[in-house]
Amino acid sequence: MRRLRGGTVIAVMAAITMTGCKDQTTGSGGPAETGSGGAALAAARSLTVKGRAPKTGYDRDRFGTAWADTDSNSCDTRDDILKRDLKELKFTGGKCKVSYGVLEPDPYSGKNVTYRRGRSLVDIDHVVALSDAWQKGAKYWDPSKRIALANDPLNLVAVDASTNRGKGDGDTATWLPPNAGYRCAYVAGQVAVKKKYGLWVTAAEKAAMEKVLSGCPDQKLPTGGNPTEAPARFHAD
Repeated sequence: MRRLRGGTVIAVMAAITMTGCKDQTTGSGGPAETGSGGAALAAARSLTVKGRAPKTGYDRDRFGTAWADTDSNSCDTRDDILKRDLKELKFTGGKCKVSYGVLEPDPYSGKNVTYRRGRSLVDIDHVVALSDAWQKGAKYWDPSKRIALANDPLNLVAVDASTNRGKGDGDTATWLPPNAGYRCAYVAGQVAVKKKYGLWVTAAEKAAMEKVLSGCPDQKLPTGGNPTEAPARFHAD
C-alpha cells in the first residue's frame, strides 16, 4: 500500500470535527457488536497512550504467511472474510474459494463493488494495519500472537480496493473512511482490536478516536474473533 501524502492528518482531523456520527452497525458483514451503550467510547478512553515506536524491523512476514487457516476450517482467512462480507456468492471447487460476490455496499466508500476472483477490486483490510500494530506493541510479541492478529476476523473487513489503498498504514488520527456513515463503526473496530491485543495508541490517535465516538455515544464495541494466540502449529518463528 502507498504511504499517506502530506496534508492527510489535517484533512482527517477536519473531517472528524465536522462530521457527527450516529450509532452505526458494521455495514456489510463485519464482527458482531455487543455491550452496553457507550462501550466503544469508554474503551477508547481506557487505551494506553505512548509514542509511536520506530518501524525498524517491520516486515509482513513477521505476521506469518498471508491468510493462514488459523481456525482450522480448511479455508484460508481471505476466503472466510469474503464469505462473511459478500452477497450473491459463487464458488470454485467447493465452498472455500469465492469466485464471485458483491459488496453491497462497500463500508469504506459506500458504493457497491463487484468481486471476481483474480481481479483486485476488493481488498481484505486489516482494520488496525499490521505496521501500525508493529509500532505500537506487536514488535515485542511472540510470533503466534502476531499471526493471530493478522488473521483475526475482528480485525478484517472486505472493502473497495481503490479506497483502501489510500489508507496505507494510517491510524484514526491520519485516515478515516470517506463514507462518513461508517466512521463510528470503523473507529469502534480499531478500538476493539487494540484493546483485545493490548496495543497502545498515540495521544493524537486517542484524541481522534474520542472525537469520532463522542459523536455517536451509543456506539457499541465489536467483540468476538479468534483467540489472541494462533494454534501450536503456527508457533515457529
